[in-house]
Formats: sequence, structure tokens, C-alpha cells
Amino acid sequence: MSSVSTSGSSRNAVLAFGAFGVGTSGYIVAGLLPSLVSELHVSATAAAQLVTSFAIAYAIGSPLFAAVTGRWERRTLLVAALVVTGLGNLFAAVAPGYTTLLLARVVTAVGAAVFTPAASAVAAELTTPERRGRAVAMVFGGLTVALIFGVPLGSLVSQQWDYQTAFLLVGVLSLAGAVAVRLVLPRVAPPPAVRLAERFAVARDKRVVALLVTTVLACLGAFMVYTLSSPLLAVTAGITGGTVTVLLFCYGIGGALGNYLGGRAADRWGARVPVLLVLGGMTVVLALLPFTSVTVAGAGVTFFVWGTITWAINPPMQHRLIELSPGHAGLALSLNASAIYLGVGLSGIVGGAVLTSAGPTVLPEIAAVLSAVAIAVMVFFWETRRARRVTAREEVAVG
Repeated sequence: MSSVSTSGSSRNAVLAFGAFGVGTSGYIVAGLLPSLVSELHVSATAAAQLVTSFAIAYAIGSPLFAAVTGRWERRTLLVAALVVTGLGNLFAAVAPGYTTLLLARVVTAVGAAVFTPAASAVAAELTTPERRGRAVAMVFGGLTVALIFGVPLGSLVSQQWDYQTAFLLVGVLSLAGAVAVRLVLPRVAPPPAVRLAERFAVARDKRVVALLVTTVLACLGAFMVYTLSSPLLAVTAGITGGTVTVLLFCYGIGGALGNYLGGRAADRWGARVPVLLVLGGMTVVLALLPFTSVTVAGAGVTFFVWGTITWAINPPMQHRLIELSPGHAGLALSLNASAIYLGVGLSGIVGGAVLTSAGPTVLPEIAAVLSAVAIAVMVFFWETRRARRVTAREEVAVG
């Protein structure tokens, strides 16, 4: 154990700080787009591929590296992941051109892909079962804080100096997180040794697959609207410029609250009720968004509520995955992280296609349909499992 005596809350706070660095690394490009376009002399579409490259590398790397590093002591793994994230950002800061910057984003994504699921699993392991949802929510709180402050901070720094300085600062932040984890977190033993094929057996569990499909659909719907909020708000309320930034800040504040409430709900009611309520709320909010965002005040309230609902889904989803795969929690959470970033990566492709072919006001309606489909997946899954259990009990009674 570490010589530093720490409480569970301080351990989770350190993990949340690391998640803030990782989250800022992932989200920051959204705030740097104008600077990237002007300094790299590329189109906005090309600059946006820096987000896609990160998302794809994360989605592929998360389960792969979770398996490869399965026998690593957890504190060492978390420190190494943050170091790789930090070095990836420093690489981006000195990258001489667009192609090299794409490579730097891939390196950064590898570190992030390892850290987030491992940090969630460690937070859950170092706390009692009845507080597991709140512990995981605190780690994800670092990601929501990155959404609230990381993107605006990156935008501000790039406006005052350049995008290289923004990447430099995020790199230093990630390395500081590595130092904090090393000093505060105790040594955490890796899970029991299993064969590589057994590690991926969790992906054959239909219950896990249903959760992963739900995650992809929910993230696809949410991020295709979030990413393209500017053209949507310009049409619905004539909102442009700094006002859009304020509204995204409202979304982020709501996201922080939702993440906290989602953790509390998971601890009190488990996963099923919170997940279905969140998906139902997302469907309604997204369907009504073009009608409730016709004024600045209406858009502010809508974005706050939308952020609250959207980010409330993560803690109960992860809580459920840990329940389903207690011996392979790290891998299950890495698959969920891959599902999140697969949804994020697809959101740019699908959202761009919808924007081009049908216009911005159709974006939230398509997103609402995706949320409704996610509800259908979950209801069908749970009802099917319940029907099978009833049938099995009846057969035993007859026998």
C-alpha cells in the first residue's frame, strides 16, 4: 500500500482530476477549430477529423489495451496511461503539420482509452457496493468538468496565443494528473489472470451487448446535436457567436448535475429504472428542442435540462456493467468506453449527412428517434430475460 493515508473521497478526487485531463484532451479540439483552420490552412471538415481520429483510436484501443494490460498493477497502469496522454498532447503541441497532428491525436487517444475505464473500475473497487455508483460518478465528473471548462479554456488560450499552447497546457495537466495518482492512490492488485479469449467472453453476454448498443445509440443521438449546435441555434433562434458558447456552458453545468444525480440514482434504484427514465427524457427533450430553443432564455433552459438528462446515464450504465461482469469489470467498462466513442465518431458522420441533406432542425428529430430505438432495445432485453426466468420457474414447478 502507499505510504500516503488517504480517504476514499480523496482517491476518487485524484481519479477525477486525471479524468479531467483525459477528457479535456478529447474534447479540446472543438474549441480549437477556428485556430486549427487558420493556422493549418485546412477546411473545417478536415480539422474536425482530428476528433474522428481520436474517437476511432479510442474505440479500438480501449478493449484491446484493457486485455493486453490486464495483469498490470492498477496504479502503475493509471500513471502510464496519463503519461501517454500527456506525451500525446505535447507531441501535438510541436507537430509540424496536419498529418503529424493526426498521429499525435491517436497517441493521445491510446492513453485516454486505457485510463478512463481503468479509473472507473478502481474507483468501484476501492469503495463499498452501496456507494459504487457515486464513486464511478465522481470519476466521470472529471469528464463533465472538462466539458464545462476544458473546451472554453482551450478556445480562450488558442485565441490569445495559438492551438499549440493549448495542447501544451493540456499535456502538462495530464502529466500533473499522473504525479497525483502516483502519490495519492494506493497500489491496487490486478484482477485474476485469465486467458485472452476469456477476457472477451464478456462481449458474448447478451445483457452486456444490449447495454453497449444502447450506449452507442444514445451517444450518437446526443453528440450529433451537440457537435452541430451552432447551425441549429442559428436557425431556431438566430443565436451565433459567444451566445452559443454560453449555451454550451449551460449544457455542461447540467451535465455535471446529471452525472451526480445518475450516481445517486444508481445506488438507490439500480440501473434499469434510471437508464429507462434518462432515455425517455432524452427522447422528449430532443424531439422538442427545435420548438423550445426559439429564444435565448428558452435555449438556455433546454440545454441545461438536456445536459442534465444526457450525462445522468453514465453512472447507472457502468454500475450495471460492473454487476454483470464483476471479474472482468475493467474490460466491460473499456467496451462501454469504446461504445461511447463509437457513438461520438459516428455522430460527426451521421450528423454531417443529415445537416447536408435535410437541414439543422432535423438533427434533434433524428436523435430522438435514435433514443427511442435505444429504449426499445432495453425494454425488449429486460422483458425477454424476465420471460425466460418465468418460463424456467414454471418448468421446474411442473417437473
